[in-house]
Amino acid sequence: MARIELNLDLNRVEGDLEIRLTVEDGVVVEARTVGTMYRGLEQILIGRAARDALVITPRVCGICSTSHLYAAVLALEQAWGLYPPANATRVRNLCLGAEGLQSDLRHSFLFFAPDFCDPRYAERPEYARILAEFEPFNGRIYRETLAATRRIVRIVAEFGGQWPHSSFMLPGGVSMGPDVRRLLACRAELDATRQWLEQSILGGDMEDWLALPDAAALHSWLEQGPAADAALALLNRFARGLHLHQRGAGTGHMLSYGVCYEPEAMARGERITRMAGGFFDGESGQIQTLDQGLIKEHVRHSWYLPYAGGRHPWEGETVPDYRPDSDRYSWAKAPRYGDKVVQTGPLAELLLGGDALMQSLYREEGGSAWLRQLARLRRVAYGLQHARTMLDEMALHLGEPHFEAPPTSPAAADPDGDGYGLVMAARGALGHWVKLREGVIEKYQIVTPTAWNASPRDSEGQPGHWEQSLVGLKVGDAEDTREIGHIIRSHDPCLVCTVHMMGTDQRLRYSPF
Repeated sequence: MARIELNLDLNRVEGDLEIRLTVEDGVVVEARTVGTMYRGLEQILIGRAARDALVITPRVCGICSTSHLYAAVLALEQAWGLYPPANATRVRNLCLGAEGLQSDLRHSFLFFAPDFCDPRYAERPEYARILAEFEPFNGRIYRETLAATRRIVRIVAEFGGQWPHSSFMLPGGVSMGPDVRRLLACRAELDATRQWLEQSILGGDMEDWLALPDAAALHSWLEQGPAADAALALLNRFARGLHLHQRGAGTGHMLSYGVCYEPEAMARGERITRMAGGFFDGESGQIQTLDQGLIKEHVRHSWYLPYAGGRHPWEGETVPDYRPDSDRYSWAKAPRYGDKVVQTGPLAELLLGGDALMQSLYREEGGSAWLRQLARLRRVAYGLQHARTMLDEMALHLGEPHFEAPPTSPAAADPDGDGYGLVMAARGALGHWVKLREGVIEKYQIVTPTAWNASPRDSEGQPGHWEQSLVGLKVGDAEDTREIGHIIRSHDPCLVCTVHMMGTDQRLRYSPF
């Protein structure tokens, strides 16, 4: 029996992640995700003023800093019983959506699609066109994506002054409200992005794309008229030719916090999203109402001071306890929903949000690497739709408040309280939990989308989602691990684009560049 041990170093923006694989006779029989860097941001926040979280947490990630800011401000507002004006929520939703659009587009066409340019695919049909569209720095779609995403993040700068790492969301609202100039500038960016999406990516009207009701309608769309020659159809044909629609399913349990908070409801203190969230039970097929109280973090196989079972983030601890010679193997914790291993991201978001096309494809084909990526491209259209709705609503409410000052004076100590903030970031479910005592942060816990997807084993020994998605995968040999790269990239992991495959006596560079 041929047995190979492989290490994949996945260098994240906020740290390093490595996957260790055991391959027997060309099949992955075991996978372990290893967080190789401890940053301690949650420990840094302990003892600091509550509002420091609005400056520190956006530095968790340079790609989704607006998401962290949004989650942080929601946590503080709940702790203090503050309800932001409707226009503040509209601005927040718009900026979060713009950040998500740039991330989804960059991931799809700068990170995922260029993997198909690997010379080992040179004999496959349409390889020449794949190069023409997606080759790094040369491909048409690659270059157009750079221009389109540079434009879309200007929306965040219109209200936040900069992107990334802005801090324009404050407990009680936002620092800058809408005016005619900003609305027109943002509308121009959205309209330009939509036009490019329709012409180059979809090959048809965005509303018609969103109206596709089932798998049969999708295949008809991709095979007829201008859409058959557009980038989406090309990617679909190539990915299916590689059988990516049959690989990398992982756990069937899905988690979403919901998309686009309802502005008027938020002003009343009700957290309702326009696209529903919840928990999809992959065993029963039932959707359950989200209960954040069921979220627990395990550290049984993590390098933290141990505690029994899992703990809710309000009770969690992040005290480092590095023991490399034990059976613990990661700086990442293992989040669980109840006792379930879940996956999060655009597929979970759209399945739980009621998207008929994704539900049809999931019923017919099950989860897969390609379905996750297709869901990401479908979400781009929803993102443009939500963002335009926020702009239109702001235009109807110009001059209304965008900030309501907290009742305490600036000189007074911030009141005690517990709060949490949940948003759907580009990569999935993001949550912040805070406890405030005696005017400072007593506890702060962040559970990121990549923590859900790339978690290690939990207290019961259950592998995380990534670990499950790789088991059973056939790989050619230690020098041909493209399939592994496709599956990992389909999650849009919070990593930089280079993946290094490392055997016992060699180091292989796996990268679109």
